[in-house]
Amino acid sequence: MNYHHSYHAGNFADVFKHITLIALLQHLQQKTTPFCYLETHAGIGGYDLNSIEAQKTLEHHNGITRLSSLTFTQPLLQTYQQLIKSYNEETPDIRYYLGSPLIAYHFLREQDKAVLAELQEDSATALKQLFRHDKRVAVHHMDGYQVLKAFLPPKEKRGLVLIDPPFESPDEFEQLIKQLKVAHKRWATGIYAIWYPIKRYTDTLPFYRQLQALNIPKILATEFCIYPDDNDLRLNGCGLIIINPPWQLDEKLKTILPILCDSLSQDKHRRYKVEWLSHE
Repeated sequence: MNYHHSYHAGNFADVFKHITLIALLQHLQQKTTPFCYLETHAGIGGYDLNSIEAQKTLEHHNGITRLSSLTFTQPLLQTYQQLIKSYNEETPDIRYYLGSPLIAYHFLREQDKAVLAELQEDSATALKQLFRHDKRVAVHHMDGYQVLKAFLPPKEKRGLVLIDPPFESPDEFEQLIKQLKVAHKRWATGIYAIWYPIKRYTDTLPFYRQLQALNIPKILATEFCIYPDDNDLRLNGCGLIIINPPWQLDEKLKTILPILCDSLSQDKHRRYKVEWLSHE
C-alpha cells in the first residue's frame, strides 16, 4: 500500500468527512453510557500542513485553509473551526490539521474507548506514540477490515465505526460491501460511516445498489462535489454512507452542505446530495 494521507490532509474531502464525524460524535455524547469509536484506516492521527507532502499538493488551500478564514453562525461549523484552531494557538495560520483519530479523541469521555487500526507500519508506530499515555485508546497494527471481525461488537454496545479506505484497490467497493455485511451481522445497532471518492458519478450507482441489496433498514447516502463528477482525472467529490444515522442528521446535513459547497467551490457544477437508500 502506497497511500499516505499527508498529501491530502485538510482538503475539501477531509472537511466534509470531519464535520460529519463531529455531528455523529456529538450525538453519542448525549447519553452518559459509554461508547466505542472504531476506525479501520486511521493514518498517523494528525498532520503538519507545512510538511513536504502537504506542500507538494497544497490541497488544504481549498479546504481547511479557506474555511478557517470564514465566519459561520451554524454551531456544527463553529465547533469544527474551534477544534482545528485549538491545535494552532501558537501559529498565525492553520499549520496542524487533526485527522479523524484526534477529532474523535477530543470527544472521548472518561468512560469511552477508541480502537484504531492502521496497516502501514510507520504510520501505526506514529499513532501508538501519539496515544501512548491514554489507556482509553488502543492502536493496532493490522488490516482495517480484520479489525471489524476482531472487535465487533464492542462491549460498550454503543458507538461508531469509521471505514475510510485509501481506494488503491480496483475492487475496493466490492470489498466494502463484503466487509460491511459481516460487520453489520456482528453489530447491527452500531453507527457506521463509510467514506468513498467520487470521480464519475456513474461509478457510485452499482455501489448504491449493492448497499440496498444488504437489506439494512437505515442507510443514508451523502455526497459533496466541488467539481463536475464526470471524469477520472481527479477527485471531484466524495461521499459518506451513514448506517443507523442519528435522528435528523439528514436535515442537519441539508443545512450544512450547501454552505460548504459555496465556501469551497466556485464551480457552477458544484453540488451536494443527502438521500436515503433505505429507510424504515
